[in-house]
Amino acid sequence: MPIKNTQDFLKQAFQKALGAAKPSEILPASLDHVFKNKLSGRCLVLGAGKAAASMAATLEAYANKFWPDVQLEGMVVTRYGHATPTQYVKVVEASHPVPDVAGLEAAQKTLELIKTLEPNDQLIVLISGGGSSLLTLPAVGLSMDDLQVTTRALLRSGAPIAQMNVVRKHLSAILGGQMAREAAMRGAKVDAFLISDVTGDDISSIASGPCAPDHSSFSDALQILKEHDLLNGQIPLSVMEYLKSGSQGNHPETPKADDPIFRQVHNHLLGSAHASLEAAADYCRSVGVTPFILGDTVTGEAKDVAFMQASIAREIYFYNTPFKKPVALLSGGECTVTIPPNVKGRGGRCTEFLLALLNATEDLPLLSALAADTDGIDGSEDNAGGWFDSSVRKLAESKKIAAKKYLAEHDAYGFFKETDALVETGPTLTNVNDFRILLIDSES
Repeated sequence: MPIKNTQDFLKQAFQKALGAAKPSEILPASLDHVFKNKLSGRCLVLGAGKAAASMAATLEAYANKFWPDVQLEGMVVTRYGHATPTQYVKVVEASHPVPDVAGLEAAQKTLELIKTLEPNDQLIVLISGGGSSLLTLPAVGLSMDDLQVTTRALLRSGAPIAQMNVVRKHLSAILGGQMAREAAMRGAKVDAFLISDVTGDDISSIASGPCAPDHSSFSDALQILKEHDLLNGQIPLSVMEYLKSGSQGNHPETPKADDPIFRQVHNHLLGSAHASLEAAADYCRSVGVTPFILGDTVTGEAKDVAFMQASIAREIYFYNTPFKKPVALLSGGECTVTIPPNVKGRGGRCTEFLLALLNATEDLPLLSALAADTDGIDGSEDNAGGWFDSSVRKLAESKKIAAKKYLAEHDAYGFFKETDALVETGPTLTNVNDFRILLIDSES
């Protein structure tokens, strides 16, 4: 049987995915597992990311119930608009994806708080996507302006987030395991709880791994800039000289896996893109739609990924293979969008993917889809993403809105705004990367 309301189906699947990543749902069970004995004494809480404030609020509620003798204090930094009320842990808001002075000051205060740790103190670190820019502390000799210019260049280059984070780690005084090093040097016990927004859930890449061993090097950072053609004036000279000096051994490397500090540092993975996809898949089954998870590590240029998924949808649509309709194709991961010079663009990787998919599937009238960022913000605007079905196609035709034209201008936001097909959630207070669902419906 066909889905009666495709818009509702798509949005319900997205909500199920979000529910599987809420800190209030996933953090308490992990705290139970990690701290089998009740905590007491001083517990410093630090963190950064789009979910950091909601994680802190959840931790406080848990401590009030189960840790009556703990002395909870600390600070977390989150994106503007992502704060939530807390009792003991201060919440600071800062800029993402390009860092600002508020983030710099929060990172400085974070380091100051770490330096107050004493042997046997407990440090709990709450990490989620977005932490790289929110916890920006330039290495000695670099400025905030250096990091802002570098971040903007990387964002426009189409570099995958994992590569961006390699560069960020080697320009930072706190990322790439350096937060853990500062705490462990003082004899504190460190437990970091992470909500993953990176493909493959690599803990060294989530928020640039402030408490994780780092396998990359200064030389790797330089190679990434070269690979994306950023050595011809886009990156500040001070940054280039710092990385080159580091590659020659003149600056300390980020701590590696064999560093003794990691004997007292533990990273615990909570929510992930795959868990969210599984939750959405369960919902699909409950309404009679066969789900197929393409993976939570889908990367590449958004338009290219759209063409690939369109080809899979076409095979199912016309030939009922490898699955009989109705089928939902689910995927996560993080695509990229390369913006040509002198093109401003509006939107983000999710709406770019979606518009490219719509443009490539004019022969699939029963295809509907939704793509959205689980943090509630897709790129340059205030929407989480967008959706389309046959009604959106018809509206675009009636208003003479050409998907191809908007795609060429990288204005996916403009297209879906004009067709009243934006997905707007506001800050979700979590982040497990992008969510995509394609529904290939049956005719009867």
